Amino acid sequence: MRKLAILGAGSWGTALAIALAPRFGSVHLWGRNAEHMHDVAREKENKRYLAGLLLPPCVEASGSLSAALEGADVTLIVVPSGFLRSVLVIAEPYIAPGTLLVSATKGIEEGTLLRMSQVIDDVLTSSSHAGVAVLSGPTFAREVAAGEPAAVVIASEISGLAKEIQHTFSTPTLRLYLSQDVIGVELGAALKNVVAIGGGICKGLGLGSNSVAALVTRGLAEITRLAVAKGGKPQTLQGLAGLGDLVLTTSGDLSRNRSVGIQLGQGFSLGSILKRMTMVAEGVHTCAAAYQLGHKAGVELPIINEMYEVLYRSKNPRQAIKELMERPLTTEYPGAPSII
Repeated sequence: MRKLAILGAGSWGTALAIALAPRFGSVHLWGRNAEHMHDVAREKENKRYLAGLLLPPCVEASGSLSAALEGADVTLIVVPSGFLRSVLVIAEPYIAPGTLLVSATKGIEEGTLLRMSQVIDDVLTSSSHAGVAVLSGPTFAREVAAGEPAAVVIASEISGLAKEIQHTFSTPTLRLYLSQDVIGVELGAALKNVVAIGGGICKGLGLGSNSVAALVTRGLAEITRLAVAKGGKPQTLQGLAGLGDLVLTTSGDLSRNRSVGIQLGQGFSLGSILKRMTMVAEGVHTCAAAYQLGHKAGVELPIINEMYEVLYRSKNPRQAIKELMERPLTTEYPGAPSII
């Protein structure tokens, strides 16, 4: 294809620009801060979010939405979830009718409780694009940009669209797998960030590998329960967009959400942690939406609920872990026959 537009010039948007550059004649990377994008264009490097990795010659960076979107065959959306709606409202007039849309934004919109593809459909009319696909999986931006092998999922209810993106985006170091389960992929992507904060809290409290393993396993059970209740498929949560991404984000040193949890466990306040961060930890905002979504769906989410208490009601992290351990005893799989 001729042109790829990427909306969102954080670490992940920049990494995808670098990784996908060989697959397009031109790549246009757009960011909201015009001054920052001017620096990126001049230096061919995003020093704020991905220092040390240069942009390929075909990647153009700017703060102009019209320039980014004009003539784009594919538009890859990587803006933080909290800004997605406002960016799309401004971008809509510049999106060509035949453009393929790919969402790589992970989160749940606060207030509406919509998934990211639902926000896209809510803002953009169906005549303004050729369909929406969702990209997710266990990836750290720096490793993808450096050309280290990675595997992700591309999901769409339009099978032909997903297959087209699969063939267009796949490279010798980035492998895409097909899925039609948009709900499962998006909820797995969003909710794992909340559980990853819990994994960081375990680390910050000085707890060992047993605690993290228990959190990951039971966290996956929660994510699966909610995803299935909303129409997702359980097998999706056993794959790259579920278990794979959860393990990476909960245990990897490059995880922003885990970093937030570590500092919470060490006794820092959420406000002071976020003030020091240059990048967005999606799990913080997603936690509130996930908490509300669980209650609305009538799904039990003990880990997510405790993370909500820690993040939004200043609960002591150690007390949250204690109360998780002291919950009523039950079977591992609800509905399974009791063992006598």
